[in-house]
Amino acid sequence: MNVRELCRSLGLNPVAGEKGMDRKVDGAYAGDLLSFVMANASKGNVWITIQAHSNIVAVACLLEMACIIVAAGVQVDGDTLEKADKEGIPILSADLDVYTLCCKLHSLGI
Repeated sequence: MNVRELCRSLGLNPVAGEKGMDRKVDGAYAGDLLSFVMANASKGNVWITIQAHSNIVAVACLLEMACIIVAAGVQVDGDTLEKADKEGIPILSADLDVYTLCCKLHSLGI
């Protein structure tokens, strides 16, 4: 499954990083402490977080993550969206909470 298909399956709203929508999804990680995410997430992961600042894009780039899902209706600032577009990291917006998103990803086999 790629990010575009994931987006359609879960009804997520892509808000940045359109050029990365064909990235392959190879798993998922949920967390908000950036240093912990850097130490434990993997390449190709979907990252679910409530963080919305530009450092999330830096972490996703460093780990070559598939995309970032910003959960719970948290709004992402313009600088972060701009950085995600530049780096090709899809940011997907969701009104669902982190737990519900994790359950839905699991039901999709992720």
